[in-house]
This record gives sequence, structure tokens and C-alpha cells, in this order.
Amino acid sequence: MINLTIIDRDGGRMPVEIPEGINLSLMEVLKASEYEILATCGGMALCATCHVQVIEGPEQYFTPTDAELDVLDTLPYVEPSSRLACQIRITEDMDGMVFKLMGGD
Repeated sequence: MINLTIIDRDGGRMPVEIPEGINLSLMEVLKASEYEILATCGGMALCATCHVQVIEGPEQYFTPTDAELDVLDTLPYVEPSSRLACQIRITEDMDGMVFKLMGGD
């Protein structure tokens, strides 16, 4: 199992267990776990309604892609470790990572 911790918009921490070998994005896992993620573009990195911040984890997950930066630059508030959950594929090296849900205000 891949264990993640999700910090919700109220500051609460909840664990999420994900089976290994799953071919989903973090956005899909968050929606399946009933977090309030609109994902209005369906995972195409166009809407930023799945904005998350990487809090803990391997270095490579802290840096958004150029496609993510194009969308994140339109938001009023971002962090250097802001990412779009739809662009983060679940992999086994993500075990123990912590993400914070952003936006939704």
C-alpha cells in the first residue's frame, strides 16, 4: 500500500491508502476518497481546481511542470511547491508523502 497524508482546507490531516500498481492521478484518488476536488477540466491541467501543495516527499514532486506553471500563474495564491493533483501520477515512491489541499475559497 502507498500511504499518503492529506491536509484538508480546514487543517485536518487524514490518511489515504492506495493500492500499489494503481494507474491513477492524485486528483482521481482524492475524488474517489470524497475530497472536495472539482477537477472541472477532467485532468487536462486547464482549470487548477485540483490545486495542492506538496508538504513532504521526494524532491522531484515539489517542482511543477511547465504546463502546470502556465495554469498556476493564473491563481491569486500559490506556493513554490504548488502542483496540480491531476498531473501527479501515483507511484510507489510516493509512500509517506503529505499534500495540502489548496483553493476552494
